Amino acid sequence: MSFESLKKNRLSVITKLITEAEKSGGGGGKGEDSRYWKPAVDKSGNGYAVLRFLPAKDETKVPWAQYWDHGFKGPTGRWYIEKSLTSIGQPDPVSELNIQLWNSGREEDKEIARARKRRLHYVSNVYVVADPANPQNEGKVFLFQYGKKIFNKIMDVMQPEFQDEKPVNPFDLWEGANFKLKIRQVEGYRNYDKSEFDSPSALLGGSDDKLKGIYESIHGLEEFTDPSQFKSYEQLSMKLREVIGTTENVKEAVKEAKLPTPKAPVADYDEDEEDSAPSKPAPNEKKVFNDEDEDEATMSFFERLAKD
Repeated sequence: MSFESLKKNRLSVITKLITEAEKSGGGGGKGEDSRYWKPAVDKSGNGYAVLRFLPAKDETKVPWAQYWDHGFKGPTGRWYIEKSLTSIGQPDPVSELNIQLWNSGREEDKEIARARKRRLHYVSNVYVVADPANPQNEGKVFLFQYGKKIFNKIMDVMQPEFQDEKPVNPFDLWEGANFKLKIRQVEGYRNYDKSEFDSPSALLGGSDDKLKGIYESIHGLEEFTDPSQFKSYEQLSMKLREVIGTTENVKEAVKEAKLPTPKAPVADYDEDEEDSAPSKPAPNEKKVFNDEDEDEATMSFFERLAKD
């Protein structure tokens, strides 16, 4: 899609974005990829930045990519940090085992399934308007990985709750809105509840020359849902066996643990009821992350642990 087409057709985009977001129920790991922008926090765990979400270059695509992954430590002491094949509509061994565990009828098995649930991630292009902690990032385009809470804030402005509120497409360069990212430390974890969108305004005063430069810097998002970027079911099964400590096939591992095989998933099992992150490594290893947005701050740390 050309820049001119983007400007001409932008008013019809918000309906499509809402539809696609609802259909999705609401990439690869970033590591040290320089394309990514990461929020910085002070010693108290607080941080602030102003971002502008950017549109997709292809008008047939939504301006975000979404994928799920699993991150947990097995009884062997090894870590399982892998993207879930459910991201691309394929069966995933961890999800299958979780259903078996949940249906066992034992509360301890349900706890294991909860700890191993898949976690939802979104990736979008953003223009950094203000980054007080790292001003060298200002005026540049980056990829930004975020969780369900921030995505819900995007949906809130596209689908306002009250009649006196006008729908806003936050990805629009001319009539979108800056996003004020406000990070607080709450009970030991990052919290994004106070983050909010500003009033609608044209980015950089609506200058076509400047906006065209930004538009041409937007990164493609196809890689995050490209099947070639996911490990096969067999590879993930092998990794899962190594982590949970069984030489049997993953499906046979359920029998090995003497769990009943259900005829169908029970109705109260929702793999996404909690986008929980893995247990935090600590001396007692009892504390669990419950905020899905904590994933953005911890994934690289857990990936390093998995390699050790």
